[in-house]
Amino acid sequence: MCYSAQIQADYRKYVKMFGAQMDIREFARLFWERAEGSKAKIPKAMEDAFREPQSDDERQIKQFIDRFNTDQAATLEQDLFKQRKRLADAERTLQTKVTKAATESRRIATDKIDWTLGRLDDLRRTMPQDRDSRIFPGHYAPVLVVENGQYVVKPMRYQCRIAGKPANYDARFPGTYNARLDRLEEYWRPLFGYSHGLMIVNRFYENVSRARMEGRTLGEGEKDENVVLEFTPDSGGDMLVACLWSRWMAKDQPDLLSFAAITDEPPPEVAAAGHDRCIVPVKPEHVEAWLNPDASNLDALYAILADRDRPYYEHRLAA
Repeated sequence: MCYSAQIQADYRKYVKMFGAQMDIREFARLFWERAEGSKAKIPKAMEDAFREPQSDDERQIKQFIDRFNTDQAATLEQDLFKQRKRLADAERTLQTKVTKAATESRRIATDKIDWTLGRLDDLRRTMPQDRDSRIFPGHYAPVLVVENGQYVVKPMRYQCRIAGKPANYDARFPGTYNARLDRLEEYWRPLFGYSHGLMIVNRFYENVSRARMEGRTLGEGEKDENVVLEFTPDSGGDMLVACLWSRWMAKDQPDLLSFAAITDEPPPEVAAAGHDRCIVPVKPEHVEAWLNPDASNLDALYAILADRDRPYYEHRLAA
């Protein structure tokens, strides 16, 4: 599975590469809903794309972003005050008597203070960092689709809820951020051949067994360890990752745009590093055909996925 990826979060890259239009209404709806209290997880890099708005619509989006960040900062400042008081109380107790409760309270307060200060720094920071464009399941990302014959960029959640499925499928099937190629005509049948998209990715991350990564067998009594590997194509460029997407609608519920990245058996170097799945990058010459699928000719779509870009994936332990 591709549990995390470094994406191109600025919709302008899609506009430049494909002559695409931005679905300004969907971007505005997403940021408005979050400002109103939704739990939408949006990478900081997606926000930064609107730091210097070029139109009234973009200025409106920036207002939604600023309102959310102001509310977040106020909440964090309140939490910081509470944790500093908790820390001071614990330290006063420890000056007279060392207790397990006070020691634990000091540890928790210290950790929460550090985390809160980090979040406040992120809210105020203007210099971009790589992690600003990293997504995980449940996070939003720009996805390129075709709508009425036009390339369009829409913000979508990286965990697909197929139209008509109950909302509790998100919890019942948490792995639906990836669509296995060998199940495209099973679970993913409502989307394969109908609703295709592309996400621009420049690297991806996977959880692997340290023993498998090192190519060794665990010793007697030895416990394995999970490590996160960062895989980067040797080309150093962007990959156009094949996706399926859906618009979920229900009475008295906001619409949900969501997607899944298609995965397949890994190339040898990914398998040797200890992982059993890999995303599928579409070649540029197949973009138009992939985004305009013909459900009556699934063989042609499988052929596109088979004739994929095949970079060599270099890997290292993720920071």
